[in-house]
Amino acid sequence: MEQDLRRKAMLMDETAIERALSRIAHEIVEQNGGADICLVGIRRRGVPLARKIADKIRAIEGTEVKVGELDITFYRDDLTTQSDSPTVRPRELGFDVTGASLVLVDDVLYTGRTARAAIDALFDLGRPRKIQLAILVDRGHRELPIRADYVGKNVPTSHNEIIKVQIPPVDEAMRVDLFEM
Repeated sequence: MEQDLRRKAMLMDETAIERALSRIAHEIVEQNGGADICLVGIRRRGVPLARKIADKIRAIEGTEVKVGELDITFYRDDLTTQSDSPTVRPRELGFDVTGASLVLVDDVLYTGRTARAAIDALFDLGRPRKIQLAILVDRGHRELPIRADYVGKNVPTSHNEIIKVQIPPVDEAMRVDLFEM
């Protein structure tokens, strides 16, 4: 698929990503009256983003923030188009979600289907007090009534454009690019 894509622009370099994550961390602390929250990274790139935000909150508040990893593979409404035999991963977050204030973290918000799947997965683990959504890039084109509470960058796109986020350790680089199909 990559060979069919043409890079149009670099939207964020490492400095811009770090700046956006710092702003998101400050907004989370401000909105939640301190750091009494748990971050839940949506597997794959949401996990390192959640860890980076947790590090920034620790620097701001001086307290540790719990970070969990959520695999939503079996909650996707397009499961059959993803893989013939998806890998099953544990659904434990390392903390109880019941009564917790959670912030879901992901790299790109597009149709809203990934966020909906993540919310379904969280409710199977318990009943959180509150769920918020933090996104590095919101590209629009929602198909569900989902919106992010914290956004690093809004990037209006067309349907024939793709946002590609690269975040270590999943990727070698740290950047956000816009591609055209």
